[in-house]
Amino acid sequence: MARNDALRAARLRRGWRSIEAAADALTRHGQHLLGERHFTVSARTWRRWEGERPGWPAEETAVVLHDALGHWPEDLGFTTPQGWIRPDHHEEEQVSRRAFTSITAAALGTGPFASQYVDPALVDYFQQQLEGHYRADMFLGPHDLIGTVSAQYQLIDKLVRSAKGETRRALLRAGAAYAALVGWLYQDAGDMDGAAFWRGVTQEIAVRSRDPHLIGYSLVNQAQVRTDLGDGHAVVELCEAVLEDADQLVPKVRIMAMQQLAHGASLTGDRRVVDRLLDRADRFLPAVDDDLPWGNACRRTPGYLEIQRATCYGRLGLGAEAGSLWTQVLAVVPETARRDRGVYMARQATAAATARKPDEAVEIARNVATIAVETRSARMRRELTELERAMRPWHDAPVGRDLAAILAPVTERN
Repeated sequence: MARNDALRAARLRRGWRSIEAAADALTRHGQHLLGERHFTVSARTWRRWEGERPGWPAEETAVVLHDALGHWPEDLGFTTPQGWIRPDHHEEEQVSRRAFTSITAAALGTGPFASQYVDPALVDYFQQQLEGHYRADMFLGPHDLIGTVSAQYQLIDKLVRSAKGETRRALLRAGAAYAALVGWLYQDAGDMDGAAFWRGVTQEIAVRSRDPHLIGYSLVNQAQVRTDLGDGHAVVELCEAVLEDADQLVPKVRIMAMQQLAHGASLTGDRRVVDRLLDRADRFLPAVDDDLPWGNACRRTPGYLEIQRATCYGRLGLGAEAGSLWTQVLAVVPETARRDRGVYMARQATAAATARKPDEAVEIARNVATIAVETRSARMRRELTELERAMRPWHDAPVGRDLAAILAPVTERN
């Protein structure tokens, strides 16, 4: 029988185990929120909401649902009526404009700026700082770094306008690397608008630098965004554009393009191509010996290519094979890399659920939930949403209720 799984999942995440408990809790919540003692939601009404035809709640009930569950009715499986405008619509528009201005400000400095002497030694300074930012990202997560790295990009942009000759070109290369990191931080924070904007900035600066390696790197960055958007064909097109001039590129850019192309193949359902690309990329790993300060995940991250393979296998629904690979990967990823471990463990839990091992999935999720609350990583929350989907067959079982309770603190912090 068809049912409204979105509302049901939200109810369970809130800890309301039965329809009767949910109706009672929402009634009390609404009476307190609205200051209206006559506000009520019956169990019969909630049962209809979770059924095949949930209809649409009254406007004041929609407000109470949003306040209690953190989502408006259109996101909870209700049938949206024509002309419905959320009460916070205009406020959200203003917030969105402010957020967009905040995201773009560091990249859109308006000149003219006063001319100044730019010492070539500043290039080394920014390169050394960049490595420190990469390390900090492993431990802190995106929210604590976005402001710092954006401010440094803003300074580089200002210096570029006065620099000359090789110093200018070197600062452009540094600027592209900083913009790429800002884009990644926004992507990790779940802000795809910010990520796409800064990936575009990366590509612009890379082209201005005339550095073919950076241009290839910038296109792989764009492909990462398209991967998170589930656009496999765009990922393939971007990465194939990079590999058209593969002989001109340093090995690590070729590796990045091939592994991202494998992600594109997994999104289009081609396991054979995934394996072929990752096997090819593996042959290039020993040749990575450049001193470029950006794009070094392939040599900094233990089990780099097996992480990509496990992720692709999970996307392809190969639960048992993905789970086996995640066990190998997690054996070599250091405990200090908590955010990365959390993401990988969430994927491992989803692989276990796909392999029809729900108890194992829930045990893994216990540790992930703690890390997700600590790091506030949107990537981890997104992976936990995938886990919830994979666990739907056990929604009504005790193990499904356990998962809902485990993930409740993560949901409440969103």
